[in-house]
Amino acid sequence: QVQVVESGGGLVQPGGSLRLSCAASVRIFSINAMGWYRQAPGKQREMVATITSGGSTNYADSVKGRFTISADNAKNMVYLQMNSLKPEDTAVYYCNAFLGQYDYWGQGTQVTVSS
Repeated sequence: QVQVVESGGGLVQPGGSLRLSCAASVRIFSINAMGWYRQAPGKQREMVATITSGGSTNYADSVKGRFTISADNAKNMVYLQMNSLKPEDTAVYYCNAFLGQYDYWGQGTQVTVSS
């Protein structure tokens, strides 16, 4: 069992920045991959960024060059640095841990980009 808890969401103006944090209940180097996903109202949940235990990263085209995913193995934390935020980035952001053949999800944190 893996528990993940997100934090760091909020209201930000277009062009602003936020950093999301995800705390894992286990050593993250033991997790196959962790990632951030988001779901906007009326839309399906989509992948934003992922990072493997080996440090390989993957980003959705819509966030490349603006968002950065990183991991701190010592703290069992994964972060999502979001810069140049746009209104279309507004969504609930979820942290995901993939271990073995199971997905573990947090409860999500709301990010609202609005003037």
